[in-house]
Amino acid sequence: MSYFDRRGFLRGGLALLATLAMPIRPAQAAIASLNEAINKAGRMRMLSQRMAKAYCQLGQNILPDQSRRILDLSLKLYQEHLDELKAYAPSEDIKATYAELESIWLRYRQLLAAAPSLDNARVIAQINEDALRVAHLGTTQLELFSTSSVGRLVNISGRQRMLSQRVAKFYMIRRWGVGNASMDSEAQLAKREFLSAMDALERAPENTAKIKGELELARTQWLFFDQALQQQNAGGKDASHAANVATTSERILEVMDRVTNLYAQLGGTAITPPAAKPAHPPRR
Repeated sequence: MSYFDRRGFLRGGLALLATLAMPIRPAQAAIASLNEAINKAGRMRMLSQRMAKAYCQLGQNILPDQSRRILDLSLKLYQEHLDELKAYAPSEDIKATYAELESIWLRYRQLLAAAPSLDNARVIAQINEDALRVAHLGTTQLELFSTSSVGRLVNISGRQRMLSQRVAKFYMIRRWGVGNASMDSEAQLAKREFLSAMDALERAPENTAKIKGELELARTQWLFFDQALQQQNAGGKDASHAANVATTSERILEVMDRVTNLYAQLGGTAITPPAAKPAHPPRR
């Protein structure tokens, strides 16, 4: 039996997408702690990439039912997180960041809500980058309020969610004929950054046994993901290859979302935002 059992893999992936096991569900309460704010801010980075990925999947009829559900739920969650973070923002510069993100979101949401088209995909290929840039700034600004290493770990692990979706997004864009050499370079950079961050997370002294187990699982899922991506590099255009990328990116997202939530739970539950600190430039 080969290492990459296509039928079994697709069955498992379809079941995952059908249930959407990762907690991409409507939020029910206001943000209660700084680590929760960093987590949700980081999740918005991921959603900017995930929505573009799902849109491109719909446009190419790749797992259409699951892709539609992912897109609809992600649209809803993005709006909820944006509203929560605007209300929580503990400084004027962070408030300004989320006001800027809201202006980008109004246009992005309009494009995503339209029927998939190649013309819209070309615009989405740029506007998702704008949304990611500002969401990353907000996440970094919030991390700077943290007085412990836990906030940094929440940011790093949360960014892994984004990178899994970013790599898959570039795959789907390229497959649709919208990609270019610059996007290919960005995809390779995202892969390197994911692996480098995995090394950093695995070395973190704060890791519990449960976190270590989840990180090990993420490593394994990455192997499947990378193998699916290599099909494109080899010139493969079979629809099952794209389905493999779609399902494996969701599996990594699910695992890294659990890891991020576990890190966020390590740092307490202060209800009020901390006192404002001087603004610092964002770190990539």
